[in-house]
Amino acid sequence: MKKFDINEDPHRRYNPLINEWVLVSPHRSKRPWQGQNETVSSDALPEYDSTCYLCAGNVRANGEINPAYEKSFVFENDFAALKQEEIAFEGNENETFFKTQPERGISRVVCFSPKHNLTLPEMPIEGIEDIIHTWQKEYTTLGAVDYINHVQIFENKGSVMGCSNPHPHGQIWAQSSLPTEVEKTQNNQKAYYDKHRSSLLQDYLKEELKLNERIVIENDHFVALVPFWAIWPFETMIISKRHFGKITDFTATESTAYATILKQLTTKYDNLFQTSFPYSSGIHQAPTDGELHPEWQFHMHFYPPLLRSATVKKFMVGYEMLGESQRDITPEKSAETLRNLSDVHYKSEI
Repeated sequence: MKKFDINEDPHRRYNPLINEWVLVSPHRSKRPWQGQNETVSSDALPEYDSTCYLCAGNVRANGEINPAYEKSFVFENDFAALKQEEIAFEGNENETFFKTQPERGISRVVCFSPKHNLTLPEMPIEGIEDIIHTWQKEYTTLGAVDYINHVQIFENKGSVMGCSNPHPHGQIWAQSSLPTEVEKTQNNQKAYYDKHRSSLLQDYLKEELKLNERIVIENDHFVALVPFWAIWPFETMIISKRHFGKITDFTATESTAYATILKQLTTKYDNLFQTSFPYSSGIHQAPTDGELHPEWQFHMHFYPPLLRSATVKKFMVGYEMLGESQRDITPEKSAETLRNLSDVHYKSEI
């Protein structure tokens, strides 16, 4: 019988954060590709676009005028997924097939910079720190609303990720319930903490640092790595070294370290295929329900779709939709590839 080789043989990996498995098929990374190729825009964006709803001084879709902002700028989403008004609802907990519940919340947009063409990897550290401070302020302000129990900070970058406007920006959705993925993460972190009296992700990070197989970037306060259970080809996660649960727990030094690792990681992403690298990213942190959450460890996910080049992406179809998540290239190989990329943005070398 052949001896198992994790780098060559199909196997499943367990994700303790959400209690799910992923199928890894390393041998399939050698298959030829004759499928869809994405279109990559080669047009250089201007610093200002008079037709952009997010540029400073422009009129948005709802008729409001953006101020002449010079740093990050936050406004209520003009097409919010959540509404703030309270709705009378009698409840239908006894329903078997048609159960519903109203969901109340607040949706905001965060423009990263007035410059229409300035993405995170090309921003100065000080500019990224300003965004972090904005995230901290929004987490505090929104989390203080009596019916808000979760604040989700995220960014969809690139048209391939459904981003409808190229102006660099992110979003914040704050709501009364814990979303499904967050609830799974909450439950598994709490179960681990209750059993071990320590943080699941902090203990995991210690083991990852010992192995040093999936580490992409490390500084004194944060680590960027490809998770052992990663689904997307170049998926990464940033984890704080110190145990704390939310972005408002940062020290001033940690804010700078976080800005630095964000710039380094997104620069490596752009350098991978020498393109403005698309992804969905988001911060996972403690709920804002007024309870203590020692089980929570601050972390941030990056889910990029690109697989082999700037034009070939990973599709979540077929088996992934009907069975479980699957990947070809191993997390170890992805980490090695990202780790060996320059921290200097490719545009600055042209």
